[in-house]
Amino acid sequence: MISNLLDPVIIFFVLGILSGILKNDLKLPEAIYDALSIYLLLAIGYKGGLELSKTDISNIYLPVIATVCLGIFIPVIAFIILSRAGKFKKPDSAAIAAHYGSVSAVTFAVALDFLHNSGIVYDEFMTVLLVMLEIPAIAVGILLARFHSREVSDELDFNSLIKEILFGKSIYLLLGGLIAGYFAGLFNNVSINKLFLDLFKGFLAFFLLEMGIIASKRFRDFKRVGPFLISFGVLMPVLSSILGIFAGLISGLSLGGTFVLACMAASASYIAAPTAMRIAVPEANPTYYITASLGITFPFNIIIGLPIYYYLTELMFKIFKG
Repeated sequence: MISNLLDPVIIFFVLGILSGILKNDLKLPEAIYDALSIYLLLAIGYKGGLELSKTDISNIYLPVIATVCLGIFIPVIAFIILSRAGKFKKPDSAAIAAHYGSVSAVTFAVALDFLHNSGIVYDEFMTVLLVMLEIPAIAVGILLARFHSREVSDELDFNSLIKEILFGKSIYLLLGGLIAGYFAGLFNNVSINKLFLDLFKGFLAFFLLEMGIIASKRFRDFKRVGPFLISFGVLMPVLSSILGIFAGLISGLSLGGTFVLACMAASASYIAAPTAMRIAVPEANPTYYITASLGITFPFNIIIGLPIYYYLTELMFKIFKG
């Protein structure tokens, strides 16, 4: 955990949080923030495509099935906890659940960096699983909201919704980078590898600086979301990570791959899911799902969660694989 806290990208994230708390007006220009977002999504996809070009596609089937199951079961579990134990309204429960079933690409990137620093290898196709986890979770969240609430509009524009889920910025850029990286690896075209590989961590540090500032601005909403949602934002990721570890074990992923899947399962979306929920469940309160995912779970995962998930992954591997 200490090693993780002393990693430069984590230090940049903490600097951003402190800047937001101190209100010293530090902020990246919006154009630079948008450019960094595009770069990171493309780079994650590109790196995954390079590795995918070296692997046997037949090895992907079981992990993909396990990941889709995670994308279905995690939001259902989250919905039950929020609606029954938390007494949240059904639309709010469904919207929050969709965020926790979906995935944070930045948490994914930091998890890969964590493994790189530790010298631990992981399965080449994890970016494919990133995409496969994003889509079913959002769809399940929408179905839960529509099934349990008469308030959800019957005039929902499904074309806009499907376009946002399948072709929204996150999925579009990840898939685009994945395809580019796959063919670059297939034909050994390394002309842009320095941009997407060597400079990745530096750009990630800049992005996390801004994410720390944004996350700190959600802290003011803690009183509005209440102690239950704060506890949920910390405990649900741990529960989801354990489900992710079991999915990795069952599907035959390596230790590193299982850890990454656990981190993906533990993360909460703050890009794709909020946009989809605004379209599909407009009556859900954004304060709940944005504060929970970005103000509570994201900082917890980046600063504390990753070492916990790696410890749990190692422990499970020792118990079940000797």
